Amino acid sequence: SQETTKLVVGASPVPHAEILEFAKPILKEKGIDLEIKEFTDYVQPNIALNDGKLDANYFQHAPYLEQFNKDNNMDLTYTVTVHFEPLGLYSKTITSLDEIKNGAKIGVPSDPTNEARALLLLQDNGVLKLKEGVGLKATKLDIAENPKNIEIVEMEAAQLATSLPDMTAAVINGNYALDAGLPISKAIISESKDSMAFKTYGNILAVRPGDKDKP
Repeated sequence: SQETTKLVVGASPVPHAEILEFAKPILKEKGIDLEIKEFTDYVQPNIALNDGKLDANYFQHAPYLEQFNKDNNMDLTYTVTVHFEPLGLYSKTITSLDEIKNGAKIGVPSDPTNEARALLLLQDNGVLKLKEGVGLKATKLDIAENPKNIEIVEMEAAQLATSLPDMTAAVINGNYALDAGLPISKAIISESKDSMAFKTYGNILAVRPGDKDKP
């Protein structure tokens, strides 16, 4: 008889929990009983992991985890990069960048790493221009050129999809877009495989430091 190891992993519902559900029977054959706990925000999974209520979590990229550690005096780390979800610009009212009017409202995630990523996506597609060299630390205060006087609305990532009707468009994280029935094929623009984001923002399996090298 094979010994069973139980692993409790926190994840956002789509696609992270779905990917873990797919892995569940594969892990079972290896004697691993995977329990998936779903979270609908980007804060509680790291708190639960730090407090020992989870063995790992799967919802974030490395720059977000690094910033979260700094902001919350934590020392979480990660084992592997699993997949990449492109950020996309979605809208209920327009279908191309040409339709963005003067004074339009565009929502972006309010957490530092994803806001920078959203602004870089808008810059890469000629919507606005950022100050030279701000890169992945950009905020809306770093906008140097804004020809259409776009109002950048900072909002918690989880709220952007539901708030879409109140704005011209919003840059939404892949998991929240999928959860709201917005496949990447419906995005007006999205991060490309050649972007800095593709190389930086793969989604990781986060753990406590003492678990990093455990099988």
